Formats: sequence, C-alpha cells, structure tokens
Amino acid sequence: MANVKKSKASQNRSLELTDLDRQRLRAKLLSIDEFNLSHSVGTIQADSLSIASLLSDRFVDLLILDPPYNLSKNFNGLKFERRTVEAYTAWLDSAIVALKPLLKPTASIYICGDWLSSASIFTVASEHFIVRNRITWEREKGRGAKANWKNSSEDIWFCTVSNQYAFNLEAVKLRRRVLAPYRTIDKTPKDWEATDQGNFRDTHPSNFWTDITIPFWSMPENTEHPTQKSEKLIAKLILASSNPGDFVLDPFVGSGTTSVVAKKLDRRYLGIDLNEEYCLLTERRLELAERDRKIQGWSNGVFWERNTLAAQQKLE
Repeated sequence: MANVKKSKASQNRSLELTDLDRQRLRAKLLSIDEFNLSHSVGTIQADSLSIASLLSDRFVDLLILDPPYNLSKNFNGLKFERRTVEAYTAWLDSAIVALKPLLKPTASIYICGDWLSSASIFTVASEHFIVRNRITWEREKGRGAKANWKNSSEDIWFCTVSNQYAFNLEAVKLRRRVLAPYRTIDKTPKDWEATDQGNFRDTHPSNFWTDITIPFWSMPENTEHPTQKSEKLIAKLILASSNPGDFVLDPFVGSGTTSVVAKKLDRRYLGIDLNEEYCLLTERRLELAERDRKIQGWSNGVFWERNTLAAQQKLE
C-alpha cells in the first residue's frame, strides 16, 4: 500500500517544495565560474570546503559559519557523525583554513556551536582570528533529558580578521518593556518612552540573547531542515557586522536563512550547501523574499523582545 502524505493543518505554514518547484529552481543554482565572473548573488550546490580554493580571494565582508555541530545528525540523507573533541577540532580547523583566504582584512566572522563544539571553536578561532566575544542565545525548544540538564542554549563566537571591522551598534538595539519606569524630577521619562502600547526602552545589545524564537510550523520561514536558524537571529549578526552592499558568505547555508536575510537587508550573498534539496529551498525562499521583506521580531529599526509581538504589530 502506497504511503499517503498527511495533509498539513490549516495553520501550518512550513515551506515545502513541489516537483515543479524543483525542476524550475535547479536552473537558478550558480556554477563556480558564473560566480567568479560577476560575483553574482545566489546559491552553489557543492562541498564548500572542496571548492573554496576555486573561489575569488578576499571578497567576503562577513562570514557566517554554521557548520554541523559535533553531533550525529541526518541532513536529508547526508549524515554527520559525532567524533572525539580532538577529531572535531581538527575538522573545524581544516574548514577555517579553507575559508580564510576568502575573507577581506576587515571581515567579521560568526561561528555557531553548542556547548560541546564551542570548546573546539575557541581553540580553532583563536589560532586564526581575533576572538572578541561569545554570544549565548536561549534555544527554547528541545527534548528534556532524564539524567542530565536539558540543552536550552547555543553559542555564537564573534571574531574578526583584524582590529579594523564594522560594528553597527545602533542597528541592533533591543526594545524592552519598562516594568518600573523611572522619571526625572520634572516627571519626564528617563531613558524610556511612553506609548499607547506600553512603556519601552531601547537597550544596548548584550552577549546573552533571550528574544529568539526557533522557527516552528506556524511560521512561514519554517522548513524541514533539522537545525534551521531563525531570520531574527541571523539579522542581528548581519546588521551589526556588515553594511548595505557588503558581501555575506554562508558555506553551510542549509535551508537558506543567511541568504534570505542578507537579501532582505540589501547585502550581497553567496550560500553553499552540498544537499540539493536545501539549495532549492534556499532559492525558493529567496523568491518569496522578493515580495515579503519582513523579519519576524524586527520592526522600525529595532529588535523586539519576545512576547511583545502585539505591540509590534500595532506599530507596523
């Protein structure tokens, strides 16, 4: 008896490809020669570490590196197996060595990881770059553990090639509710604003992020990729560490979040992934970004803390 695919619930907005989508989108994938000739924006289906030496030198302003973590994971049929910390560190070092020549002297680098792979990330990153910070963000989804603490956070290591780099503080402020509003002697708000939707303060970004929502089935950015990052998360990195027109590279682009956000924020971009399905998902999401440039949780030039969506929508 043939398997019948269950129909999606009416509120399930997860993106899926049809066979017609796949046929049409394959023609949009770039070849290495096409990219090198014009630095066109788009997606290359390939092993990024194998083709890195074939790409132009020093064209990248921002590298977002979201490699497989040191976990056994199935990426649509392509499996990455957990290995010793030493072996994972060696693999990550080979990745950095391959990608480093692509970076401008003013480039910034963000490397994603979990608690285990972060040990390897710091070891490798500190050999090749200036390590400036470690961002820890709350990952509210995930399974509990019976004999251990539930993993509810991930890390992003912020590095630069040199001491000359972009960092746009005003572009990444977080708008928070003010629970205990302080007023000056003349009763005016101090460092906050009173609105019809409540009292808010725009705060400097820290290296601890609790405002990220993992993509899930009712969000149109959601796909079946097992480790998909949210557009809001990547938008913070791109806005902080690049400027309009800069080139953003994601050599493990997965379902395309980095490319999509770069497009929405008027950056140039190249995404590379070995899996054809993920490359095609990336291209489909790029198509959709042509008519919908919204980024969940970002409005009027600021990021909104979680659970202030109603106020955000009223102001849009």
